[in-house]
Amino acid sequence: MPIPLRAENGAPLDNIAMGLGWDAAKWRLFGSRPADIDLNAAALLFSGDQMAEAVFHERLNSSDGAVRLHGDNLTGDGKGDDEIISIDLDRLPSRINGIALIVTCYTGQTFDKIRNGFCRLYDRESGTQFTWQTVLRGPHTGMIMGILLRAHDGWHYTEIGQGITADHPREAMPHLARYLS
Repeated sequence: MPIPLRAENGAPLDNIAMGLGWDAAKWRLFGSRPADIDLNAAALLFSGDQMAEAVFHERLNSSDGAVRLHGDNLTGDGKGDDEIISIDLDRLPSRINGIALIVTCYTGQTFDKIRNGFCRLYDRESGTQFTWQTVLRGPHTGMIMGILLRAHDGWHYTEIGQGITADHPREAMPHLARYLS
């Protein structure tokens, strides 16, 4: 069910963010350290059903600066959000009517290897959290967190939580079409 992105006073939100967190690979008691797991937060911007732009570890800002990835964590080290994508909804051009928020594993490990993974959507000004999802464990290498859609009364968010096969954001494209209408 779509969640309207509104403040407590009913005003439309201007500045939201996606946070992604996970724990670094753990050393084994006897043996070598397992390979680092590099999850990536990505925002794919759509005009109709056509992708207009992507913000991810290879392109940190949208051309207008309205969507920005604040750094690329390669290991999951650290507490809290390991990667953050900020979205200034007011600055988005009117032709952008959808944004897919996805997570992919650039190093190719399946999500059954992810420890304590989460993603969340929140208001950057108040800190109010709209959704918190545990990263879906399983044999997939990507996940559709959710979809932001522009409507006549403002932006709405629909949580998806669907595992997909995608090591890179462009590989998520075939999985997104049904959610963008």
